[in-house]
Amino acid sequence: MNTILTTQCDDDVGLIAKITGLCHQHNLNITRNNEFVDKDAKRFFMRTELSGVISDDFLPSLAELLPNGAELALHSSEKTKVVLLATKEAHCLGGVLLKQFEKALNIEVLAVIANYADLAPLAAGFGVPFHVVSHEGLSRAEHDQQVGDLIASYQPDIIGLAKYMRILSPEFVARFEGKIINIHHSFLPAFIGAKPYHQAFERGVKIIGATAHFVNNELDEGPIILQDVTHVSHADTAEMMAKMGKDVEKTVFCKALQLASEHKLFINGNRTVVFA
Repeated sequence: MNTILTTQCDDDVGLIAKITGLCHQHNLNITRNNEFVDKDAKRFFMRTELSGVISDDFLPSLAELLPNGAELALHSSEKTKVVLLATKEAHCLGGVLLKQFEKALNIEVLAVIANYADLAPLAAGFGVPFHVVSHEGLSRAEHDQQVGDLIASYQPDIIGLAKYMRILSPEFVARFEGKIINIHHSFLPAFIGAKPYHQAFERGVKIIGATAHFVNNELDEGPIILQDVTHVSHADTAEMMAKMGKDVEKTVFCKALQLASEHKLFINGNRTVVFA
């Protein structure tokens, strides 16, 4: 049986030895290990892949060895449960659904929730439940409450914003803190706002990109998970850049969900620790 142990706590002397030593005492084999120390924040992060049977007292015993407030979790090899939010753009949603169909992502998309019905045929083609929660006639708080209640009914591990073009209320973000992953249409921080590719075209940029990040209450300023770029030239129009940008967005979004599903992401203040 393979299990992933994730650890984050205040840094201290001998943490790796304490964790690996306890694994040895419990007859657990470490098949892969990654660790990182943020020297400025004095925080320790570790991801450990284990084989063997884990007893009920393993985590309590480990907590006694580590600094107070250590955040410990055990994750099975089961697929990560995901709910996707969408509006009208199909590329990110379609990319995730296709990769799930190909079994290229360690996720299970439980449902797609959108504020328009445009993408219902896409979800139906992959046999994924599709729900429309219209924002018409509702305040942002009312709409977020309805969407949040529907999400909660599925009890997902991760919520993916697949080009969901709605600003989330602070109450919604707090309700699903640390679970919401967004894909942004630029190499942040740059060209924030409407028509980013037209802004890029007017500035004559030579690269365009996309950014996946966790969502917080600052618009498009949450902890960055992953970024990628593609090169463009003076011959590319804004429309051509937009098409190329969509490919980057789709790739980065899928990779971010995969990292989350493999428990390789740690939120570290307004930054992230990402183990490859």
